[in-house]
Amino acid sequence: MNDALFSQLSTLGSSVILLYGFTLLWRKSLHAYTVAFQWQSIALTFLFLIIGYFGHDVELYYVAGFLFVLKVLILPRYLGKLEQRFPGERESRPYVNVATSLVVAGLLVLLAYAITRPLVLVSDLPTRGGLPLAVGLIFVGLFVIITRKKALTQIVGFLVMENGIALLAALGTYGIPLIIELGVFLDVLMGFLVMQVFVYHIHDTFESIDVDQLNELRH
Repeated sequence: MNDALFSQLSTLGSSVILLYGFTLLWRKSLHAYTVAFQWQSIALTFLFLIIGYFGHDVELYYVAGFLFVLKVLILPRYLGKLEQRFPGERESRPYVNVATSLVVAGLLVLLAYAITRPLVLVSDLPTRGGLPLAVGLIFVGLFVIITRKKALTQIVGFLVMENGIALLAALGTYGIPLIIELGVFLDVLMGFLVMQVFVYHIHDTFESIDVDQLNELRH
């Protein structure tokens, strides 16, 4: 009974987390991207707590706490400051339009199911139902990075992709050693700070955060 409930909760939680990843594809403002990432991180935090409870892994409670502080409190606050620093910057003309992006994202999730199907079939983990959704979220985050022009949007895409990696690790291993997750969180924070500096340099040079402007460096 517990395994069945755990399986349902992990699949439901993974679906909600993936859904917030999809919202990045039809929203245009950085504020909307930040809110979607923040709520996605809240859902991921709760899922870590669920896995920790059913998997009897106390360390996952600490991981969930660090995840909440970093991705729900700290990073959205920095993103909010970037939004204030660059007001009016919207993802109005991405490389791939909204309708096509949603179709491609759906196909990427189907691809994730195809790739993970052999693993799901042989796995006896109660969390196996969420594995394709986690891989799909990684694909969606990468797709956002590739198809969006604004550097800030790409930063959020990177953070969403990292959420997918964390979700996959938690579902596939029934927990992540605390020291490893702390190292990952530090890498994410440092990567975010480096990208923030990158955004400032783009804006100072081109008075825009559109990465298309980097093509001018070739001339």
